[in-house]
Amino acid sequence: MNGDERRKKIINILSSSKSPVAGVALAKELDVSRQVIVQDIALLRANGAAIFSTNRGYLIQADKQYSRVLKVVHEDDEVEEELSTIVDAGGHVKDVFVYHKVYGVIRANMDIKSRRDVRNYLEEIRTGKSSLLKNVTSGYHYHTICAESEEVLDAIQEELKQKGFLAKLQDYEPVDFWGDNEDEAKA
Repeated sequence: MNGDERRKKIINILSSSKSPVAGVALAKELDVSRQVIVQDIALLRANGAAIFSTNRGYLIQADKQYSRVLKVVHEDDEVEEELSTIVDAGGHVKDVFVYHKVYGVIRANMDIKSRRDVRNYLEEIRTGKSSLLKNVTSGYHYHTICAESEEVLDAIQEELKQKGFLAKLQDYEPVDFWGDNEDEAKA
């Protein structure tokens, strides 16, 4: 195993561990000296890996991501405002899906993180022969929104609510996407 392969393996070991991993344990598992592990850790850090040393071993910082599914409704000419509201508030629009009474859930990845992504998406829709997925269900659709904190998700949800984009959950829908906020959302 060469150095690059070994460093990838170190990242995998640290990422999958819930507790610190001792340098000696890494050395034994990878069949190298502890000094080689120390050098590999230094190289990984120099390349941007967030590896921390503790008195019990090495830890890698996992990027914590929060997500929430929001049901929304709007007209075709409001798509840009809806998506821009989400990304401007720090959200990442992971996907769009609809719940159709006959066909069930129909989902498409979006991966929209910036206004540039919004513009590119709208241009693809405008120049293509496809229409918006929301039009299959009279404008009602869902987005999985990711953000760095629950507070950011709360802010996004509140902004969408203020703009009139949040939609009421219906009795036939299979999942309670609202959690504890269901009564407030249906009000």
